[in-house]
Amino acid sequence: MVEATKPEDKQTSDVTHQYLRTKKNFPNVWCPGCGIGTVMGSIIRSIDKLGYKKNEVVLVSGIGCSSRLPVYCDFNTLHTTHGRSIAFASGVKVAKPNLKVIVVTGDGDCLAIGGNHFIHACRRNIDLTVILINNQIYGMTGGQCSPATPNLAYATTAPYGNLEHNFIPVDLAKGAGASYIARSTVYHVQQMDKMIVGALQKKGFSLVEAISNCHTYYGRLNKEGDAVAMLKWMKEHAMSAKVAKNLPPEKLEGKFLTGLLWDVEKPEFCEEYEKLIQRLQK
Repeated sequence: MVEATKPEDKQTSDVTHQYLRTKKNFPNVWCPGCGIGTVMGSIIRSIDKLGYKKNEVVLVSGIGCSSRLPVYCDFNTLHTTHGRSIAFASGVKVAKPNLKVIVVTGDGDCLAIGGNHFIHACRRNIDLTVILINNQIYGMTGGQCSPATPNLAYATTAPYGNLEHNFIPVDLAKGAGASYIARSTVYHVQQMDKMIVGALQKKGFSLVEAISNCHTYYGRLNKEGDAVAMLKWMKEHAMSAKVAKNLPPEKLEGKFLTGLLWDVEKPEFCEEYEKLIQRLQK
């Protein structure tokens, strides 16, 4: 685990830059126009708004474009193996329940090889905040289909269209038992900040699905254009869940819902585990 630097190491008072390892890891590896940097800014602003100290936060990731994000952030960070970020994060949380543990993952990393860890962390309701950056494709390894690639969409492993049907991450999380579920896009930055703040404050498993663009692979292969064109699509097709409640079904055709989608109170795993220990000791 890489530990955060001390407060006196800050080089600037800028909200974003004071949380970045600017001397070590820049420029970043993401393609120009990629939405992952936008998500990174949203995470940083949310942490700063809530007043968490750097050493109170742990960012955990696996493998993939999105999983490079913690490398650039000056918190406690743990870069793990493919699909295992939630498993590592669960171990950190149980060992150090006072820490705020955030998992940054992608649709391939989280829903394919990491799918089993994802659903069982939801089921346990362990106090993790998972930021799932969904660009509907494997971006780092060559543009292959992921579990979030839509049916009939093109990928390097589906040159004639994807025959499989995609997971809907927010529905999967709800069915598995998560206590807080939200969705936003890299176009709707202020909304994303708000959703991440809510997720961090939630006691229990929280998921924020961040719809992002991969114009390098998904956009190019599916003729959806460059980063600007894909952001425009998000703007035109996203619909606030609050607004959608008052609209007839025909107004919702071709739209996807954003905002807070699910929020319930449930016993949290680490607290229940501590209660068990105390009961057995008596």
